[in-house]
Amino acid sequence: MCRCANLKSAHSHICTCLKFLLLFKNKAKLTDTAINDIVSRFRVQGEIVSCKPFGSGNINDTYRIVTNTGNEYLLQKINHFVFKDVPGLMNNLVKVTQHLKKKLSNIPSANPEKETLTLIENNDNGFFIKDEAGAYWRIFLFLKNTKSYDQVVTEKQAFEGGKAFGRFQFLLADLDTNLIVDTIPYFHNIEYRLVNLDKAIAADSVKRANTVRPEIEFIEQRREQMGQILRLGRNGTIPQRIIHNDTKFNNVLLDEFDKAQCVIDLDTVMPGYVAYDFGDAVRTIINTAPEDEPDLNLIKLNIPLFTAYINGYLQQTVNFLTVAEINSLIEGALLLPYIQAVRFLTDYLEGDKYFKIRSPLHNLQRTKAQFQLVKQLEEVKMVLNDIILQTWHNYKNGQGNRF
Repeated sequence: MCRCANLKSAHSHICTCLKFLLLFKNKAKLTDTAINDIVSRFRVQGEIVSCKPFGSGNINDTYRIVTNTGNEYLLQKINHFVFKDVPGLMNNLVKVTQHLKKKLSNIPSANPEKETLTLIENNDNGFFIKDEAGAYWRIFLFLKNTKSYDQVVTEKQAFEGGKAFGRFQFLLADLDTNLIVDTIPYFHNIEYRLVNLDKAIAADSVKRANTVRPEIEFIEQRREQMGQILRLGRNGTIPQRIIHNDTKFNNVLLDEFDKAQCVIDLDTVMPGYVAYDFGDAVRTIINTAPEDEPDLNLIKLNIPLFTAYINGYLQQTVNFLTVAEINSLIEGALLLPYIQAVRFLTDYLEGDKYFKIRSPLHNLQRTKAQFQLVKQLEEVKMVLNDIILQTWHNYKNGQGNRF
């Protein structure tokens, strides 16, 4: 159990906790509860010798803890303004990680402890606590000798990213979707996002609607088309599965040899359609520029990275995805940047309440950049779909994986 040095000494306890609080005084909305008090409520081995802010996430506050036994952990304060049902969220994490470990334990070459996140139990046999200030906390085992990248720069990295997210979907393919709650309801539901946009346009609370008529028209021209995945799901053509819902490349941990090891950031794991995960990954991998690039001429498509990703992805999913799901992947590639643009524009019209901005026009800049990506993808839609189908056929015939 984690304890402050000389726990029986109140003076030592206070000094130690103050030391840790000073480390985090610049973290937003940090609770006054001492880090040691929080950690002591979990089954952590050893006494804290180091505790530092970790990672670049924008939602949860994360700290890397090292104890005198050499054990390392990640302590997280859960953002319960974003994730309003924390018990539901944590129940999801327990079910998903336990299912992954069970499936991996039946694969001779797998290492469940390295390839899956491990939650640390609290002293009451649960997996999170609520402190006196109302903040929620959890602890993961830290996966040593791993790394992540914010941007894909090589075909091998793209392949490993596709392999990681494909394997993740494969391992969860037999998990009952009814066991997992929506941590952010309607997250990739385009109808919901468009309703929110319509409300923002009608309210025009910050008087910006007249300045974005071309952007609104762009959205309207594609409104019907972008509902295709939802229609396929509702009529039973494609099944709902447990998916990640936030397939950025930095949510894949790689080992020291740049091989995919573990998919992380599981808070948005919810029922959905595999095309959502595919499209969100492609949105960031295929784009040669940042998602808020102001010079639209710099937004181009990196087809080799797309090809590498689909190779890695289908290597893992070819034996369980249906033909209809394979055919839906290209729709996801167009839908996800469109959804993101709708969300950016909605926030712009509402006065920039959700996304952090660096200038008054930042959300509009993001919107235009995502629209440019959509247009680029539309121009080569058939080419990209041919790559998907050819790669799928290659794997079906035992000729896939050139990496």
